[in-house]
Amino acid sequence: MKIYTRKGDDGTTGLWYGGRVGKADPRPEAYGSVDEAASDLGLCRAAADKGSELYGDILRLQEELFVAGAELATDPKSADRLEDGISHVTGEMVDRLEEVIDRYMDRVHLPPKFVIPGGTELSARLDVARTSLRRAERRVSTLELADDAVLRFLNRASDALFAMARFADEPEPELFGGRDGSQ
Repeated sequence: MKIYTRKGDDGTTGLWYGGRVGKADPRPEAYGSVDEAASDLGLCRAAADKGSELYGDILRLQEELFVAGAELATDPKSADRLEDGISHVTGEMVDRLEEVIDRYMDRVHLPPKFVIPGGTELSARLDVARTSLRRAERRVSTLELADDAVLRFLNRASDALFAMARFADEPEPELFGGRDGSQ
């Protein structure tokens, strides 16, 4: 199987279930940004301990970002062809991310100031992925969407990455000026 089709040589790209748009169209820009974030998460997962809680949560988020990407790569007129949890983001996926956020945030202490990324290699990578997801969220917010679940999902996903990054920072609390925020 060849991976090139030559169809995009004219500056367009195909949407799932038909139709073509320019490669600079807001839709490929949005799902391309989601793809970038999933790749950034690959770097995070490579830095996490295999079998750890973070490793599992990162892998699941990567898988779910592909669901979001599939939805975004589909013309909203074909949204009725999407499958929940396979090619369509669901409210349950958003709810699960809220549980992930709470699970991590229940175990960290935030400093009373901005957190500077880089406490550990993994937390720094998670913060890079978080900012990629925020960019994707901005791109998606400009699109016509069949419903807002994908936008809510991306918002919670970036919050989840913030929580995971802070959890990954915990081994070095002195980088924050101490657990009580003192310097």
